[in-house]
Amino acid sequence: MTTARSIYITSPEGETGKGAIALGVVDLLAREVKRVGVFRPIARTKHATPGATQDRDYVLDLLLAHDGVNLTTEQATGVHYEDLHSDPEAAMSRIVTKYHEIERECDVVVIVGSDYTDVAGPTELSFNAQIATNLGAPVLLVVSGAHRSHDDIQQLIDVAAGVLHVNHASLIGAIVNKAIPEDADELRRVLTAAQAPVWVLPDSSLLAAPTVRQLVGAVDGEVVSGDAELLDREALDVIIGAMNIDHLIDRLTDGGVVITPGDRSDILLGLLMAHSATNFPSLAGIILNGGFEPAPQVSRLVADLGLSLPIIKTNYGTFKSANLTAAVRGRVSNASQRKKDLALTLFEQNVDGAALLDALAVERPQVITPLMFEYDLLTRARAERKRIVLPEGDDDRILRAASTLLQRQVADLTILGNEAQIRTRAAALGLDLSDATFIDPTSSPLIEEFAQVYSDLRKHKGMTVDRAREIVPDVSYFGTLMVHLGYADGMVSGAAHTTAHTIKPSFEIIKTIPGTSVVSSVFLMCLADRVLAYGDCAVNPDPTAEQLADIAISSAQTAAQFGVEPRIAMLSYSTGASGSGVDVDKVREATRLVKERRPDLSVEGPIQYDAAVDASVAASKMPGSDVAGRATVFIFPDLNTGNNTYKAVQRSSGAVAIGPVLQGLRKPVNDLSRGALVQDIVNTVAITAIQAQSTRSIES
Repeated sequence: MTTARSIYITSPEGETGKGAIALGVVDLLAREVKRVGVFRPIARTKHATPGATQDRDYVLDLLLAHDGVNLTTEQATGVHYEDLHSDPEAAMSRIVTKYHEIERECDVVVIVGSDYTDVAGPTELSFNAQIATNLGAPVLLVVSGAHRSHDDIQQLIDVAAGVLHVNHASLIGAIVNKAIPEDADELRRVLTAAQAPVWVLPDSSLLAAPTVRQLVGAVDGEVVSGDAELLDREALDVIIGAMNIDHLIDRLTDGGVVITPGDRSDILLGLLMAHSATNFPSLAGIILNGGFEPAPQVSRLVADLGLSLPIIKTNYGTFKSANLTAAVRGRVSNASQRKKDLALTLFEQNVDGAALLDALAVERPQVITPLMFEYDLLTRARAERKRIVLPEGDDDRILRAASTLLQRQVADLTILGNEAQIRTRAAALGLDLSDATFIDPTSSPLIEEFAQVYSDLRKHKGMTVDRAREIVPDVSYFGTLMVHLGYADGMVSGAAHTTAHTIKPSFEIIKTIPGTSVVSSVFLMCLADRVLAYGDCAVNPDPTAEQLADIAISSAQTAAQFGVEPRIAMLSYSTGASGSGVDVDKVREATRLVKERRPDLSVEGPIQYDAAVDASVAASKMPGSDVAGRATVFIFPDLNTGNNTYKAVQRSSGAVAIGPVLQGLRKPVNDLSRGALVQDIVNTVAITAIQAQSTRSIES
């Protein structure tokens, strides 16, 4: 693309959820282009108190944190309100100049209008329309459907569209956000916007919920007990707890924050007991008001309980605490992955992304960025959802990833572990795992069936049913047997277990695809502009020529499965016939076997890495080769070479390494690094689901 495209997101009023819509637009565009820009023509006050989060431009913070954006706050900011008041003409000139600086660097720019925090009313929409016109950006209008009739919403759209028209701004579409869920379908049917499409997003109480941290700030509170990490949990309800505990307990709700006098030790202890009980709501926090603290004996008891529930002390009384917390406005921010996941899901489900892209004339470039590849994974997995088992239900990273996967509808999940403990921890983290299935391998009725199956599979090794009953409750064995017997389509583990612990049961139970002698792995290496496959970098220390041929064929199949055209480079320390020795002869024989077994594949070897990737080197070392200089699948002669190379490329070039992806098994099982991040787990589950989509049932 030679010129940037842009879209201007604005509203005729405040409190429309425009930031969440902008996040959805950035997310949509990041799947299509390499460089997404974000621009805020008018940002919040520049005279903010250092460290005062309420003065930060949270919309800008949210968008700049997106993986597809690489800009600083200064680059993405036009002017501040003070600048606008001081000299409107100079402010407009600076806005245009700053925008074009970003436009030159990006393929598309998402421009987010002002927030009605300073200048309010029709004049603010007019000024946003003038900015959009000066920047040549079509407008996506966002209005609120909260507490409005259909006629009122239509009138608001018409008036706003008229303001845009008068100021020569082009309306590309309108979004009605926060609509009453029951009215959403009818609104989609009746609303119009001057020949532009209208999309309707239903309201969600979660997106409007403040965090416990925000409530602490509102009441000038001090955390006196509990886990500070849990302050970012959403407060879904605020309950005044001035009544006796026997009446209060029926009013408790999941995610609720209770405000109660600090000298009511009976209420505090009752709340902690209810919070800890299995069949009672999981609270998000307790605010002790009045400046009182529990008696020393009660404080010691609370400390000894060791609960993670945040307990906050404030000097304000009940009435003021209630008013202050009621005034706190929740927002989608980087502190809440759950809110971001929900906002993106609502956008994906209710906005026609393809139509919006067509209206913007956004062209997808030939390059494939890491972010594009990751989004393609999620989209493909979502198209045919599979059930994936996650054996490590006691790991917070697994729970966070599970929440994202379920919210984004990437896969159906079964999580292994004690259901009550997992749900309690998930609730404490503010995660929604209500759509997950839970199985405790230590008490599941499946143990007997699994023990019988496992003993039959391993009877040639002397396995008995009694011994199998001791083995199959292990989470790796239990999860693998679920996949083997069709209770799950694939398994992802390894965040808290070794590679051997994760994949050894697969060798014993699932076994290899007929005609494949070895289980191997590839890393999908997402470089700045393309995706390559590296194999084997995780499983086989020193494969034979026959095994190396299997690895090459399996890697080519895996690459093709994920949209990479396979051109195989069989790597060695020499190219062509220039070298000799045991190691290079092994690669030469493996190359011959690949050509013999799969003449349809493009393969070259032995070949050095530089000749495989660099066209000029290839021209001198291996002229006329279809693979040299343009290889996409790299087969390393041994684990030492492969593992070191993928890590060197990852660290030195900033490549995203997705994997290891196991290949050669009849059904998909994949291993995580014990240092895996939440996004790594999400990607691996998506990969496993895609593998499961193309896995055919193969009889032993």
